[in-house]
Amino acid sequence: MKIKLLGAVLLSICFALLGLASGGIPVLSADTVPAGLSLTASPEPTATAAPLSSPTPSPAPEATPSPTAEPSSPAPASPEPVPTPEDPWVPDVRVVPTTITWEDPIKNETSYEQDGQSLMDQPPPISLPEDGPQILIIHTHGTEAYTPDGTDQYESSEGWRTDDPAHTVVRVGQALAEALQAQGLRVLHDEQLYDLPSYNGSYANSEAAIRQHLAEHPDIAMVIDLHRDALGDDETVYKTVVSRSDPPVAQIMLVVGTDVNLPHPGWRDNLALAMSLQGLAETACPGLMRPVLLCPYRYNQQLTAGSLLMEVGTAGNTLQEAIRAVEQFAQAVGPALAARVGA
Repeated sequence: MKIKLLGAVLLSICFALLGLASGGIPVLSADTVPAGLSLTASPEPTATAAPLSSPTPSPAPEATPSPTAEPSSPAPASPEPVPTPEDPWVPDVRVVPTTITWEDPIKNETSYEQDGQSLMDQPPPISLPEDGPQILIIHTHGTEAYTPDGTDQYESSEGWRTDDPAHTVVRVGQALAEALQAQGLRVLHDEQLYDLPSYNGSYANSEAAIRQHLAEHPDIAMVIDLHRDALGDDETVYKTVVSRSDPPVAQIMLVVGTDVNLPHPGWRDNLALAMSLQGLAETACPGLMRPVLLCPYRYNQQLTAGSLLMEVGTAGNTLQEAIRAVEQFAQAVGPALAARVGA
């Protein structure tokens, strides 16, 4: 028995020496295990740490890096939200420039016959006081505005209207007041919007204001109610411009009321003043003036001699075109009016 066991051991040693000589370890199976030896299954390998390097995966599409979070710190107080302004209003119509020319300086909508040409040749039939305000500028329809352009953008309340006086006829009235003052005249400018909160009743509102101004300054010699006109329809709006003016200048129309419908004994004095100013402006700035409109309504002009309604441009004009118009008008009529101080 000992000899057999010794033979098995020697046989195993021979196999081992042959494996080393061949450079490999022979695979043993249950059939080749020598008698007296057993084949024991190796235990399940114990999980070990992952290797220091792993196979490089296929490249993934590059992702946009996420912003790095700011270091944690006490949150500051949130600022007050800044209101986002509404988009400026843009009229959805075609604006067409036009120049209104005339042979007769009066567009007469009454049955009264008037010789406008002879009236234009006369000096202003007015006497301005030496002290206190001489001219009142007011706006019955102060929300009337113009076509937005450049920096003159506004939020429309209804069509070509806004309650922002920086973009309405109130701004044009300011320019007229400053230009007349540059001619040595004293001007009181009422910037109140008398067509708010309702367009209806605006003339009653401005009438009360004019009466109040005249009560405080009874020597006021001229009252100018400054508006802007509207010409066109839902698809086309016309803007009146002085022909070949560069930059463009809006045209001006003076409106004179009469006593056709209501008492107005002094309307002829107002017409004489309007025609005199018409002649002065047309001589100095040809094409600036549209014909004077003589109409059957009073427009509060019965309150004092020297009352005029002035339409500066139309809805199609820009604010700057209207401002240039009143500046030229003031330069044309200012010296003649200054000459009537104390007359």
